[in-house]
Amino acid sequence: MENFNPFVLPFVLGSIALLIICLYKYIRWVRQFDRLQRATLRKNILSTKILPAIGEMFRECLLHLRISKKNWRLGYMHRSIAFGWFLLIVVGAIESRIGFKGEFHYWVAIFYRFFNKVPPETHTAVVFTQIMDLLLLYVLSGIILAWVKKIKSRLLGMNRATKHTVMDNAIRISLWSIFPLRLLSESASACLYHNGGFLTQTIGNLFSVPVAQFLELPLWTLYSIALCVFFVLLPFSRYMHIFTEIFLIYFRKLGLKEHTKATGFTKFELSSCSRCGMCIDACPLYKDLGITDVQSVYLLRNLRNLEHHKDIIAAGKNCLMCNQCAEDCPVNIDLMNIRRISRDKGELDSIGNYGYLQKVKSFNAIGRVAYFGGCMSHLTPGITESMQTIFKAVGQNYWFMDEDKSICCGRPLLQQGFNNQAAELRRKNTELIVNSGATMLITSCPICYTSFKKEYKLSIPVLHHTEYLNMLIKQGKLKVKKGDFKVTYHDPCELGRGCGIYKEPRTVLKAVSTLLKTKHDKENSLCCGMNLGNTVITLEQQTTIRNTALDNLTEPHPDVIATACPMCKKAFKHGTDANVKDIAEIVAENLA
Repeated sequence: MENFNPFVLPFVLGSIALLIICLYKYIRWVRQFDRLQRATLRKNILSTKILPAIGEMFRECLLHLRISKKNWRLGYMHRSIAFGWFLLIVVGAIESRIGFKGEFHYWVAIFYRFFNKVPPETHTAVVFTQIMDLLLLYVLSGIILAWVKKIKSRLLGMNRATKHTVMDNAIRISLWSIFPLRLLSESASACLYHNGGFLTQTIGNLFSVPVAQFLELPLWTLYSIALCVFFVLLPFSRYMHIFTEIFLIYFRKLGLKEHTKATGFTKFELSSCSRCGMCIDACPLYKDLGITDVQSVYLLRNLRNLEHHKDIIAAGKNCLMCNQCAEDCPVNIDLMNIRRISRDKGELDSIGNYGYLQKVKSFNAIGRVAYFGGCMSHLTPGITESMQTIFKAVGQNYWFMDEDKSICCGRPLLQQGFNNQAAELRRKNTELIVNSGATMLITSCPICYTSFKKEYKLSIPVLHHTEYLNMLIKQGKLKVKKGDFKVTYHDPCELGRGCGIYKEPRTVLKAVSTLLKTKHDKENSLCCGMNLGNTVITLEQQTTIRNTALDNLTEPHPDVIATACPMCKKAFKHGTDANVKDIAEIVAENLA
């Protein structure tokens, strides 16, 4: 056979094994989609949604733009390896097609310099040779940065790099050896045949001919073996993300998403994590408490490998559910939902008795709003009292749905893995809201807001009270006066990162005060440490996290610290002598 040498067999066999294993895994995972996911896939699989999916695949799987926005050095490292390798394959295939117009096999593009033993003579051949050397240098620069990250991650802007398994370390060594071996192999051939570019020919000229003749075949063989090892181990390692993220992006564009139970879609999410470690630096448990083994990267790894069940439980429970890691995840994996799935109580998750809800006072609320204060708002009654003052000021009839403090939105149950009980509670609450005839639901607690907005199937608008206040001020129904005091604002995790509500609270505060900027705000807002997501850390540890957030809020020396969450307000009130108020309270005190 023309253009064949036995050393290519490891590469050929490895690539075939990779294809077979990946196809087997992907088909099996798709078959594990739940009924709704399968219906969505069938409905949209051939729709035009594939076009934006292709765009995102290019931007994130090759260019890694999300990582670059957070950390340009890390972004360059990932981009140079991924996009550089992709271009080496594409440009190499074109070059080999042009160079060998006769018999062609797909391995020829990978080992082109070995089989093409003539110097580049035409202008086209010279250009391709130089481009391929330039691309190889581009990839090697990324490999060098990966070495640096392993030795000193801070040089790449990371305080803490991910601890990898033995399997991940083994495949990483094979990946890191592929391109140096390619460089040496092509350089040895360049010494013998003068077919190299500016890089490989320069290095090849350092070889003596006898040394090059002795090393050429062993180097190409080692290059082929390194590729084989990488391909065979890839489906069982973190590098499975290379192909899996492509499918995950496509499925998300079609409308597929996580549910409360693990499905085949969950497998795609777990295998799309590259374990880049960006979620470690972002985590308050690491930044403030030095806890380094419970971050999402480790939870996803353990869930994927089905190893260390006790570690899965520990990592699943020990989380503030503050969404900071989800905000920083370059793959946009639904980390919070996967964590809730890991907390599923299973057989312990029995249906509860919610007969008491039938006693909740209701009425015909057509043309009126339903107001849900939330459990924590009742523990900070100034918020609910202020909302009632505002309702009265604008002449708004309302139904105070949880006035007697007997109703919960169900999210605390969901956060702790009682999925069935939470679902039953949502069903009961939905019946109450529908029967009331309310045309809008307003909440004061971001946790309740997230629950009603995302987990309920309500047909009426759901607003957090900051959205509602902003709407009233814009419409001219709520008259306020601007006070002579300065305010810093704390973005609650659930309201900000969880639901993307950043503008409305600030607009309201600017209408009644002078709003000061803090170092950590909006997507980078610091967690108060006192949420319902973590039942593991101690009160002292919670206080440490809270104090970090307080330092950020008090640094500009405000007259008032404002927030839009009763739990955050309660946490801050216990940690400072400064004036801490909810936005509703500030507005109620500054009615015109």
